Amino acid sequence: MSGFYDFAPNFRDSTDGNGNGMPGTRNIPKSFKMWRSTSLSNLVSNSNKNRGYVYESAPFDNSKYASTESLTTLSSYKSKKSLWLLKDLENFWDSWDTIVTIILVAAKDLPRPPNDGTTHELYGKFRLGSETFRSKSVLHTRRPEWRERFKLHLHKDHSLKLTLWDRGRQKIFMGSCALDLSKLEKERTHDIWQDLDDGYGSVHLSVTMCVVRYLPTASKTIKTDLQHEQSLVDWNSDWRLVGCLKVKVIRAKGLSGKPSAYCTLELDNERLQTHTASSGPEPVWDKSYVFNVYDVTSVLTLKIYSSSLTNAFLTELLGQVSIPLLKITNGETRWYALKNRNNRNVAKGNYPRILLRMNVTWNPIKATLRLFQPKEVKYIEAPPKWDILLLMRNLPIFVDYFHSILYFNEIFKRLFEWNNREMSAIALFFWLMLCYHLTPSAVPLMLLLVFIFLRIYTWIQGNNYFIDCEEEIEPENNSNNNQKDNKGLTYKINDMQEIIITVSNVLALIVSLVERLKNLITFQVPFLSYVVMSILALLSLMLYFLPFNYLLMLFGIYKFMRKYLNPDRILNNDLVDFISRIPDDRILKDWKELNVPEPVI
Repeated sequence: MSGFYDFAPNFRDSTDGNGNGMPGTRNIPKSFKMWRSTSLSNLVSNSNKNRGYVYESAPFDNSKYASTESLTTLSSYKSKKSLWLLKDLENFWDSWDTIVTIILVAAKDLPRPPNDGTTHELYGKFRLGSETFRSKSVLHTRRPEWRERFKLHLHKDHSLKLTLWDRGRQKIFMGSCALDLSKLEKERTHDIWQDLDDGYGSVHLSVTMCVVRYLPTASKTIKTDLQHEQSLVDWNSDWRLVGCLKVKVIRAKGLSGKPSAYCTLELDNERLQTHTASSGPEPVWDKSYVFNVYDVTSVLTLKIYSSSLTNAFLTELLGQVSIPLLKITNGETRWYALKNRNNRNVAKGNYPRILLRMNVTWNPIKATLRLFQPKEVKYIEAPPKWDILLLMRNLPIFVDYFHSILYFNEIFKRLFEWNNREMSAIALFFWLMLCYHLTPSAVPLMLLLVFIFLRIYTWIQGNNYFIDCEEEIEPENNSNNNQKDNKGLTYKINDMQEIIITVSNVLALIVSLVERLKNLITFQVPFLSYVVMSILALLSLMLYFLPFNYLLMLFGIYKFMRKYLNPDRILNNDLVDFISRIPDDRILKDWKELNVPEPVI
């Protein structure tokens, strides 16, 4: 609400004796009140909330009511008011140097809401100093989940207060808690289960405090991380913690324009932010960070943003890079090329890059055991959405894999049909020898030999031999480097129709296969189910009286000798042919008989 200025005193005092509404000649000193609202300052800092309205008095002279001197007084007061607001803004921005990022993850063991027949929702309220935030409302359950991120500024008050409220027929207070941020280490992410004060339930918070700019009086302290290094060899420590990652963000080069850039570093659910460097294409940060490593297969994602006012709400991404922890060379200072938003091509600029030095240490035994446990779920994830470009990319890959399977199937068919007698004879001999000497211990050994062969093959051909590298990486500039899609609209529409038809057919095939297997075991066609039961019983008797190796040898001889046993047969697959006889749900509905009504006589 904007303030108003009441310069007009009593109407009778502002007219002449005849009531003409003109200033009189009487020189009666008076005072008038100027009122201003503090609502604007409250938007800047709620520390002035209790200041109320401000009244100021100034002398008033009727003879000067319409004079330029009165306007000068008004102008001078407006300038003083502007200076006061600017000073308040300056005090607000100069009173903090740390951003507190809070993720409200979940809660547990909360009291049950009253059973009043209405839907109950749960939400939380944060308060840090003069800043307050409210979370979204979720369904009130025993373990509600929000997964919502908040950013607050750390002033003199280090007490973070959280209250939980139930909203149903009426608003009900569910509990509160307070967290002392001064006891938490900055530049680290802290995963906390905070108990509510009344003892009913607890709240899961992820708190990160990042120093984003330096105050003149701020002292720079360097903390050693000996505790993390000791925990790697301490078998009594947390087994979820498998290692420690140290990253030093030094500087960047070749960024687009001259931005005031800052970096965000994200490893699983830990997210840190650097301070904003001075404007220029080569910002310097020279800042070190430490992350807890809970999974050695995790990926460190570093992104560079512009902090200009025009990009404050657009969050312009200047570049990013994803670095797997297992590919980090300890102690090496190297440049990493920055990619664009889709993480495929080079970002805009003069080959933008960032200089990093990293060191990762981890316990091999803890890391190995962690691989067979559920992967950590990210608290904040983008909701799934329809991505036609992703579909257009994945569909050809799926078709290629399917064609590869068909190709190998044709190779096996040629072996069984003896089109090449030498190769078929060698394959049959190899199969018989393998089955004769096959033991349970040889099965993992055979898989091990496959890994050894592929490792030697990739070492000779290169590690990226099996990766599709048809498209060459080019920088994204505003020049002619951008390649234009020459496909016409009609061609794109036809291509889209083909993709939709293919996806529909694949989904229909999968659904039909699942339904056929379901109908087989539920005796929708009893004869087919009895046939499968008879085959299983026969196989059980054969395995009881004959060794498994001999059965495999007989199976191989049968497959290779079918051409001579039945030369005029049609090439087929026995299992696929049997499954094709089983009806799916659509066919069963076609078979369903309708009731025939009795004729009315």
